[in-house]
Amino acid sequence: MPPKNKKQEGEGADDKFMRAARFGRVKNDLKMGFVGLPNVGKSTLTNLLAGACHAEAANYPFCTIDPNMVQAIVPDQKFKYLVNTWKPPSVVPAVLKIVDIAGLIKGASEGAGLGNAFLSHIAAVDGIFHLVRAFESDEVIHVDDSVDAIRDLETIQTELCLKDKSTLETVVEKEKDRIRKEKQIPRGSDPPLGDIFQSAYDKCLKLIDSNTPVQTHEDFSMGEIDVIRDFGLITTKPQIYIVNMSKRNFLQKGNKWLPKIQTWVDEHGGGQIIPMSCEFEQILMDCQDKEAEKAYIQECEDEVKAMGLTGAMFAVKSVVPRIIRSGRQSLCLQSFYTAGPKEVRAWTIMKGTHAPQAAGVIHTDFERGFIKAEVANFDDFKALHKGEKGMAKVKEAGKYRQEGKTYVFNDGDIVVFMHNTTTGKKK
Repeated sequence: MPPKNKKQEGEGADDKFMRAARFGRVKNDLKMGFVGLPNVGKSTLTNLLAGACHAEAANYPFCTIDPNMVQAIVPDQKFKYLVNTWKPPSVVPAVLKIVDIAGLIKGASEGAGLGNAFLSHIAAVDGIFHLVRAFESDEVIHVDDSVDAIRDLETIQTELCLKDKSTLETVVEKEKDRIRKEKQIPRGSDPPLGDIFQSAYDKCLKLIDSNTPVQTHEDFSMGEIDVIRDFGLITTKPQIYIVNMSKRNFLQKGNKWLPKIQTWVDEHGGGQIIPMSCEFEQILMDCQDKEAEKAYIQECEDEVKAMGLTGAMFAVKSVVPRIIRSGRQSLCLQSFYTAGPKEVRAWTIMKGTHAPQAAGVIHTDFERGFIKAEVANFDDFKALHKGEKGMAKVKEAGKYRQEGKTYVFNDGDIVVFMHNTTTGKKK
């Protein structure tokens, strides 16, 4: 199994994820989409992430024809703690929207299979879970009749890059038409492009021609980023590689494909790799209760010990929570909380959101009439409240703050907004 990058677990990862999301929309309702060949486990994993069978998972290459969207509850220990503290009748967790997109095949950029329609579905999401098959099974057919994870990675990446190359050609022609019209130049002429546009185009074309996602490149100026954002390229989207292995390989924490996949990803700009097993996760989800889950985990742990594998790295646990959190992090999304006796709710905002805009997620009137935000850090609340369902102890300790319009929200802030309840004048 590829070694964990410790920076990904802490603050050092923030800059990387911000770079990955710099070309995206500034919204709170961003979506991740599953991309991969047919029969690699996209619909199965979508079901697992949603915790229910929302997608038709069938052993047929094009069983998912329309993009299938589900909402996966974001695993959040802070939110769980607040719920257990207040025990309110209404509990609303944060969710990650995930789209199950039908499988691409070689030639999709030219319309093969159900290609062009599905490429447009990929263009409509904000981040990509690139699912790769690394398991053998006679029961699950492979569109190319054999399992080869590197070939599959090349196929998908090539199709995405070919689509982006076609998009670049269209974008350049539109820009030249705009310049001709603006400067009243004859249509047959070939006007020079602006310096920033030209440099942005050249860098993107070089990356795409090398089959490398544009979002992996770090050497873009702010001006180039602004231009590229309007290009509408698929490979500017944050991308996470998920490797679907057999249950046995998952318990072993590796198979013959993982090192090769790691090398391929490194050679194509780098990226996060999450090994997992739909086979393992499906059996775990099908357990009827906690006792059955515990028994299944114990059975798997016994199997690991029988292989002679010991140590913390061979601990048996679900990877589903990690996939959801990684997808959300790649989109630069975070949560703040409102908590009280009637409801505990997690609200989704983008990293870097200021207090009035965070208030606007609850209601537009809150943003329009924003006065201040009363804020407590979750860790301070947990350390100080001594079991009380309120902020009295936090206030006594001087850890309850009043913040204004310039305050940038942190992940896990517990908030009460003060605002004017203004209404529009009647005509």
